[in-house]
Amino acid sequence: MWSTSRHVLQDLVREFTKVTHSSVQCFSQTSCKNTVVVERWWQVPLSKEGRPPRLYPRRHQVYKVVEDTKHAPKEKMELILTQTVAKLGGRGDTVFVKKSVGRNNLLAQGLAVYPSPENKAMFAEELRLLHEGRPEERIQTRTGQLTVEILKHMELKVEKRTSIEYDITKEVVCRQILQKRGIFVPPHALRLPEESIKDLGDYWCEVTVNGIDTVRIPMSVVPFEDPTVTGRKLTRGPYSLRQLLFQRLPFQKLIFGSVLKVQDCYFMTNSWLYIVF
Repeated sequence: MWSTSRHVLQDLVREFTKVTHSSVQCFSQTSCKNTVVVERWWQVPLSKEGRPPRLYPRRHQVYKVVEDTKHAPKEKMELILTQTVAKLGGRGDTVFVKKSVGRNNLLAQGLAVYPSPENKAMFAEELRLLHEGRPEERIQTRTGQLTVEILKHMELKVEKRTSIEYDITKEVVCRQILQKRGIFVPPHALRLPEESIKDLGDYWCEVTVNGIDTVRIPMSVVPFEDPTVTGRKLTRGPYSLRQLLFQRLPFQKLIFGSVLKVQDCYFMTNSWLYIVF
């Protein structure tokens, strides 16, 4: 009886050992495969034929690193974007990103594809249609999309001198957009109302970006204000830079005229110093 129970217990222990061993083997116990190339700091001298090399225990155990593949800069992945991605580019742009970003974000979400010959030919055809195709077949570029978003939130104010009678032309509006928003608009891409703009009031203008998207911008014509007339006179200088910066005045802009900077002081060479409110 005891011998039978002992054999049964041994069989149970043997089966448990097999199960435990197989469960442990399912984990990868291989170390990370990174290569570090080193060389001895002190060269080993040549030994005579038939004799082992003469190795000094301390000197010949000093090594210097030649190459460390683990910490070396990794090559970036080349991809072609299928959609507009912030801070990267628009559809059809070729970008170089980290492999982790490309695999986990761009490729996984369908935002990019590999630059295969077929994909390159497809996006090259889209680029050709963008420049040569019909307006309904064209695709807006990334910079064009950003320009459209800026124009949608834009309100234009055009200053007009009331003492002189003249019309607000396309050249005047294009110059105002360039000065206030930094966007160059060619005259052929701008459309104004059919009636001439002579009086003050509210109007509109339309800007067409790349011949695809058209944005209507509210435009108001206001009287011109001379900053030198609306300013307040101060006493004559000189004024130090600290006095100009730390005076508690609600100024927005300093108009110096002709200013000379001598030892951190500003001297007026003509007229007064104006502070515009």
